[in-house]
Amino acid sequence: MLNNSNICANQLIEAEAQSWDHILSYLRPSCIKCAIQLGIPDILHKNPNPIMSLSNLIAALPNLNPSKITFIPILMRVLVDFGLFNYHHQQGDGYSLTSVGRLLVENDLSGKRSFFLFAQHPVVLNTAAYMGDWLRDDLSTAFETAYGKSHWDYCAEEPEFNGVFNDAMAGDSRLISNLLISDCCAGVFEGLTSLVDIGGGTGAVAMAIAGAFPRLKCIVLDLPHVIGDRKGSGNLEFVAGSMFEKIPHANAILLKWILHNWSDENCVKLLKKCKESIPSKENGGKVIIIDMVMEDNCSNEQLVQSQHLMDLLMRITHASKERTEKEWEKLFLDAGFSGYKIITSLGLRSLIEIYP
Repeated sequence: MLNNSNICANQLIEAEAQSWDHILSYLRPSCIKCAIQLGIPDILHKNPNPIMSLSNLIAALPNLNPSKITFIPILMRVLVDFGLFNYHHQQGDGYSLTSVGRLLVENDLSGKRSFFLFAQHPVVLNTAAYMGDWLRDDLSTAFETAYGKSHWDYCAEEPEFNGVFNDAMAGDSRLISNLLISDCCAGVFEGLTSLVDIGGGTGAVAMAIAGAFPRLKCIVLDLPHVIGDRKGSGNLEFVAGSMFEKIPHANAILLKWILHNWSDENCVKLLKKCKESIPSKENGGKVIIIDMVMEDNCSNEQLVQSQHLMDLLMRITHASKERTEKEWEKLFLDAGFSGYKIITSLGLRSLIEIYP
């Protein structure tokens, strides 16, 4: 039978193990980024056999310094620990992709690779490093504490970072695009003749919708430095402008991961602008929102933790937040909408329709 000192000792050992996990956790994304830079997920994905031997993997790595070859099994060991790859000892020290590892393959429909690289950009990492300073100053975000300007102003002035950010958004849009035109969501667009994708970036979502629904005119509205010289064709059009100033009229407006970037006050302002640009509910007018609905009682602990971290990210980067259903409802009512419906869950996010 354990006495109290043994229990305390066991708790201390468990606490120490957890603290070491936190201390060393900074290496996780660095190792994953290294794997992406070396092209390991793509090499395994393109391998004709499901399992690739370590020797064949090493031979396939481009520009690898021969003196560093012995490090590859060390790197692969931790990547197996992280769940990116499977290790097959019985098949001669071979490796294969897990379902998580497949998400990091170039041009995978999930877009997680480009989003991961964005999250590992020095500008993003440095923002988080300034949280302590931000909590002691008068600025609205840790991003502003670090760089003296808002995230959006920084994007407008720094083409390299803006490109990485837009690649991440476009990558994420590929996943959403496929979900939107799938059977579970396609009914959302039935009966519509026109749609404005606000903050639609490079047009990945609008292009997918326009392709799936040829009679639906799709307009992408975004800032001039995002739209650039992009030209539409057929039932797709690009318009440069500010969503807070003028929104083209349409049957419906799409807001994919837009509102979580803004304060409640700005969200209400934007939603009122949307309401002005669509017909009545009786005439088919609606706003389609793809965003997070916070669920603390969700049984998926990883999903809840990801939502909490995303909420923290929005607060330190944009002075905004993720929202619970009650918080969403208040925004909709304050903007003058008559009702809403949460259509379905899209993993971390949900699809919401709101009606004027």
